[in-house]
Amino acid sequence: MENVYENIAYLVASSLFVFGLKDLAHPRTARRGNLLGAIGMLIAVVVTLFDRQILSYEMIIAGLVIGSAAGLILAQKVQMTAVPQIVALFNGLGGGASALVAAAAFAEALTLKQVSSVQFTIATAAAGFIGAVTFWGSLLAFGKLQGITTEKAVRFPGQDALNIALLMIIVLFGAVLTIDPSALWAYWALVAVSSVLGITLILPVGGADMPVIIALLNSYSGLAAAATGFVLSNNILIICGALVGSSGLILTKIMCKAMNRPFGKCVFGRTGGASPAGKKEADIYAGQVKSASPEEVAMIIDAAHRIVIVPGYGMAVSQAQHAVSSLAVLLESRGKNVEFGIHPVAGRMPGHMNVLLAEANIPYDKLKTMDEINPTFDQTDVVLVIGANDVVNPLARTDPGSPIAGMPILNVDHARAVIVIKRSLSPGFAGIPNPLFAADNCMMLFGDGKGIILELITAIEAS
Repeated sequence: MENVYENIAYLVASSLFVFGLKDLAHPRTARRGNLLGAIGMLIAVVVTLFDRQILSYEMIIAGLVIGSAAGLILAQKVQMTAVPQIVALFNGLGGGASALVAAAAFAEALTLKQVSSVQFTIATAAAGFIGAVTFWGSLLAFGKLQGITTEKAVRFPGQDALNIALLMIIVLFGAVLTIDPSALWAYWALVAVSSVLGITLILPVGGADMPVIIALLNSYSGLAAAATGFVLSNNILIICGALVGSSGLILTKIMCKAMNRPFGKCVFGRTGGASPAGKKEADIYAGQVKSASPEEVAMIIDAAHRIVIVPGYGMAVSQAQHAVSSLAVLLESRGKNVEFGIHPVAGRMPGHMNVLLAEANIPYDKLKTMDEINPTFDQTDVVLVIGANDVVNPLARTDPGSPIAGMPILNVDHARAVIVIKRSLSPGFAGIPNPLFAADNCMMLFGDGKGIILELITAIEAS
């Protein structure tokens, strides 16, 4: 009878997860979706804690205290600019937890001399494989995003062959585990090789492609949880993991389409193109970059009717979103039509710019997707680019040898005037110069994003 009540509770929790995901698909209902998901998880955790197999509530309470303390500290200390790497870290911890839980369940079965079914051993191998790949791949992604390791793509001869060889070895250890369920050494060998594979899969991914990889690693963490659910015969873990895994894969496909990256290449760490030959900053800029002052830009904006603001990672770094919101309010008070052009992979994670602008209380209907805004740039008087680089780089259209070749971009160069706010002419994550900066219709406002926006507001108010 207890099992019946438990399964009913799990069914309710699963339904809340599904409805929560549906609400999370739209910013207007995202808060409700987050609340539904949290309630569902609370139900799942409480019901699981009444399971007869719980051996030590002391250990569980200790884990809750430590985990809650760590979560509170991270929530208070981590800046919005660091959210992408925190997401990567959380993905990794989820994968690592799945691998360890599967190992504990496997060791317990061996200790109790229980006969392991084929489903149990295959699920254990899958949890160890996906969990280890997710953990170490996510740690490397965290290192790249945090600047601990190089953000550049690291490739070496025979990399693909090495990955295939590692995958074959993993399959071999999985087969050994299935044939001989007492071979605990095979599980740890599988985890060790999977750890190496997790690193070699992420090494060749550059910073420009990191949003896709974060979405993919998120999917992996869900798949690892689902596999662990089969190990434990826990329905809610299977459902929850499957939801995370499938939604992550869908998001990865959307990101791949937005960046014109083949899905298969993203899975095997083959994102991006080769480094462009002969495209040096001196050749592209050739002394044609024009610098402007906030007062000069204020005069250009004063004569404009339609203005599009394009945010990028530089806005996040300078925490300029609230200043940008104030600028938009000021411009609208003067009769300007202001909209925001959002590239799906601007920043370092999917939806990065949407989160920052929502934090600054910018109305959602002002945020236009790339498909919505691109056809309108021809009728735009001024585009204000704040810290964006690769997502507005025309080389994506003109240079087939570029690392961003074929990636759909915001066609800001089609506007009548483009104002770019950047600290310097330094390249973006792709490591390439941007011909937009030297275009005839482009002017540069050099400086910190937030500081320059505040100076621009002062100049507009004085005009």
